[in-house]
Amino acid sequence: FFHDHTLLILIMITVLIAYIMFMLFFNKFTNRYLLHGQTIEIIWTILPAVILMFIAFPSLRLLYLMDEINSPLITLKAIGHQWYWSYEYSNFLNLEFDSYMIPTNELDINGFRLLDVDNRIILPMNNQIRILVTATDVIHSWTIPSLGVKIDATPGRLNQTNFLINQPG
Repeated sequence: FFHDHTLLILIMITVLIAYIMFMLFFNKFTNRYLLHGQTIEIIWTILPAVILMFIAFPSLRLLYLMDEINSPLITLKAIGHQWYWSYEYSNFLNLEFDSYMIPTNELDINGFRLLDVDNRIILPMNNQIRILVTATDVIHSWTIPSLGVKIDATPGRLNQTNFLINQPG
């Protein structure tokens, strides 16, 4: 909806500018009040600001709704370290583990280099999942491309996002 809304505004602006340019090329008449006047300057200053507000307010509403988290079934905390990730399932007592990347020389034939780990996280399907991400040393990026999830882990900051897994994998 937001894409269609913004595209409609941009098409209207493009058509108006194209029409004005077409009329300026082929019309030999000039209006002296149009060339010198504060009224037209006020209009072409205020009109773009109003158009930008028509684009900005739906965008801000959409950003706010995207950040809303609807009572997640499970909360996972991911802590980035220099060469591994630590995970904590917050809904369960004392369920935490470290996940190290498997070295290239120990990979299976069907393994993914620099992606396979020794301990994988297990999350339920068709349920809202919240993930809290932080780091202990440097900035990391926690990513699952097939879910469209990418969030930065920054030391001293707790970032959160949510996602829904709708297919196994």
